[in-house]
Amino acid sequence: MTHPDLQLEILDDVAVVRLTRSAKRNALSDGLILALRDAFESLPDTVRAAVVDGEGPHFCAGLDLSELKERDAGQGMKHSRMWHAALERVQYGPVPVIAALHGAVVGGGLELASACHIRVADTSTFYALPEGSRGIFVGGGGSVRIPKLIGVARMTDMMLTGRVYNAEDGERVGFAQYLVPEGTAFDKALELARRVAKNAPLTNYALMHALPRIAEQPADQGFFTEALIAGIAQSAPEAKERVRDFLEGRAAKVAKS
Repeated sequence: MTHPDLQLEILDDVAVVRLTRSAKRNALSDGLILALRDAFESLPDTVRAAVVDGEGPHFCAGLDLSELKERDAGQGMKHSRMWHAALERVQYGPVPVIAALHGAVVGGGLELASACHIRVADTSTFYALPEGSRGIFVGGGGSVRIPKLIGVARMTDMMLTGRVYNAEDGERVGFAQYLVPEGTAFDKALELARRVAKNAPLTNYALMHALPRIAEQPADQGFFTEALIAGIAQSAPEAKERVRDFLEGRAAKVAKS
């Protein structure tokens, strides 16, 4: 996988996928979206977690509007579905993904961030959905993923009024799970990715693929799916070994951080 605006670096068992279009505030061209898709489809088997980062002062300022073309309804729908397929490889790919957010997390950049499993923001981060003021609508999965983070009413407000959330308010409403000092989002994201990479792979896979689907199911179906996944996960040899280590005193107990 090679693309001039995307860098893939493997640090032991963690992949760092970095947008390198800083002169354009890492705006997402079609080529860059497809490169993201290809990167997550072709991660080495040794990778257990990934970090998505943006080069320069901004994570991602959204869709590259210079590429926005006159499309008929069918072409517009297919373009949106291309984005859906690409970002699905982030959310439902082979490994958990941590986003390192800083500066602009706007429009399509927020859609990319919402496809990740954990979001770390530094204090320079700000969030916006300017599509409403530009006469367009989110097309990269934002109308599905973002309300799950902040609720429908807040997303509606952002698109109707152009409201911008700063880092502190964004963490409060649910855009990010971690808020760190400016310039340290990547370090924290990498720290978390290395911790996640130590988990049993089958448990990580269940958290990525089963948990969001269970959350959408009626309770009785969710309980049944949970039971199936729990049975599968605990039957894995690595799970049995980890439980045995705990019972025999070789694993650390949970302690206050």
